[in-house]
Amino acid sequence: MSAPTLLARRRHVFEIEDQPWLPQAIRDGVTGYLNFVGNLDAGPYQGFCDALAAGLRATGERELLDLCSGSAGPLPTLISELDRRDVAVRVRLSDLFPNTEAMTAAAAAVPGRITHEARPVDATAVPAELAGFRLLCNAFHHFRPDKARAILADAVAQRRGIAVFEGVGRYPASIVACAITSLGVLATSLVMRPRRLSRLALTWLVPAIPFVATWDGVVSCLRVYSPEELRELLAGVPGADGYTWRIEAEQVGRSPIRVTWLVGFPK
Repeated sequence: MSAPTLLARRRHVFEIEDQPWLPQAIRDGVTGYLNFVGNLDAGPYQGFCDALAAGLRATGERELLDLCSGSAGPLPTLISELDRRDVAVRVRLSDLFPNTEAMTAAAAAVPGRITHEARPVDATAVPAELAGFRLLCNAFHHFRPDKARAILADAVAQRRGIAVFEGVGRYPASIVACAITSLGVLATSLVMRPRRLSRLALTWLVPAIPFVATWDGVVSCLRVYSPEELRELLAGVPGADGYTWRIEAEQVGRSPIRVTWLVGFPK
């Protein structure tokens, strides 16, 4: 299969979830949906988990500090995949807008493996006492280049490993898939647990969650950094040449979907 066409350079289009005025019930509904679908299939994470496991072995680190966790995203699946690679990890969830209820539920789903920070954590300036190999799943595109570079620079300055995973990209197939996200939100709202009256009302009576998830999904595709753009960001990070970096846009099976990821750790 020929490589899909990558659209022009990223566009930092308005994304609703970035806005502090977004009601928490809608924000939690969107991140909860992303958490649900992110754990349905381990296929997109195979190459990423291979590289992440290699970085964890090289550094001896066995704790992941998950930044911008939302509702914990695909962390249960990533833990399972790393277990399959004989790299058992513990995960600390964190976010600038921490969803304590969702994080607690994620911890209960994988007993003894997940904890969370109740305080807000800024991914561009992580407190030094928060150790661990840093991880951002489907979140790096939220940041403009200056902030994105600051995230990488903060990890390098503190000599922490860092891994970035994006499940969408500036490819037609990704954009089409995200354009029909509302259908997925409608379907999964009936099977997601625990059931929330607020989530059902904001999905079926006032379809705010499907709208935000669909809009932000398409915009996320336009915002994702390509491998070349990730390398450009690293070029401006002092000390980045003292790291081993792997950056890939990887095709998912035989589908036209591609995921983009970065893994870096001190040499």
